[in-house]
Amino acid sequence: MKIDVVSALALQPADIDRWSALQAGPARLDSPFLSPRWTQAVARAQGAAGKDVKVAILRDDDGQAIGFLPTRVRSHVGMPVGAPMCDYQALVSAPGVAVDPRRLLSALGVSRLDFCHMQADDETLARHGRGQTQSWIVETPDGYAAYEAERRAAGSGVLKDIDKKRRKAEREVGPAVFTAMSDHRGDFDQLIAWKRGQLTATHQTDYFKTPWVMDLVDALFETRDPGFGGGLYTLYLGGELAAAHLHLRGAHTIHGWIIGHNPKFERYSPGLMLFQDILKAMDGGPYRRLDLGAGDYRFKRELSNAQQTVVFGFLGAPSPATFVRQAAYGVRQMAESLPLGRMSELPGKAMRRLDLLRGLH
Repeated sequence: MKIDVVSALALQPADIDRWSALQAGPARLDSPFLSPRWTQAVARAQGAAGKDVKVAILRDDDGQAIGFLPTRVRSHVGMPVGAPMCDYQALVSAPGVAVDPRRLLSALGVSRLDFCHMQADDETLARHGRGQTQSWIVETPDGYAAYEAERRAAGSGVLKDIDKKRRKAEREVGPAVFTAMSDHRGDFDQLIAWKRGQLTATHQTDYFKTPWVMDLVDALFETRDPGFGGGLYTLYLGGELAAAHLHLRGAHTIHGWIIGHNPKFERYSPGLMLFQDILKAMDGGPYRRLDLGAGDYRFKRELSNAQQTVVFGFLGAPSPATFVRQAAYGVRQMAESLPLGRMSELPGKAMRRLDLLRGLH
């Protein structure tokens, strides 16, 4: 097996086509975050720094590409492409392909490869995880009505509750109007404003201040190709914008990405109403999955009927960078094992914040 490493923006059309073809295999690879289009969109948005976005291409003895691993390489450390805006990582490969991870490190010229949402099914890198969480998925292969019946049989009352709130909102406010794939720039701008307000109110990092993030989000809002791009979904109540979602689209998957709602209508749960509208709109179209992403929220648990395990961790060769990361995880794991209450979470939160800042800059 040979491993070539190329700049994301120097990928040849044949390799892009091959990468896309490999994605069309297992359903888990359908994620837009695993698309060559995502990797190239990030590289373009990052401007001069986009040169750091590399792709390791695994080739068999005949030169056929059998696997692709995109990575952002800085200071001899590999990071997820598009982090912290990226919800999945994986080696996109043909079935049964395995590679010595140390060869990947050597080919990429890094001493350490970090990941935060590596799919647990990944045979090469997931075994180097230091912890795991769940991404929540709604699968609707037989349409919304079948999904609704399945949720009801499972004892979930979330859809019934949404229906009640919708009726109440329409009585008290006015008609609910849903739009899929909206091109309304004002609604897009309002969504970003809501999201930034939420980040500020909860004392989180406003990643929209980073120019490449805003450039990326804006470019994906404008990308409406059938197999990849953004999708702005909106819900109006009584003629006023109540909720908006900017999601990413793969060939058969819509991935929840940036969501926001008008605080004025919070008692009606307009964000959940909009998720329900999206699920109904998927009937008869190419989309069979709505991926809600990671995060243990009640609405995700109740809406979802499938899960994807993702792991966080790193792969490292002996080096100072690997030693530092290993020590940080050691402190984190020790703290999380002690009965310190919220204090136990501090090292993990500090690591996540540092990784977020590393990704932004």
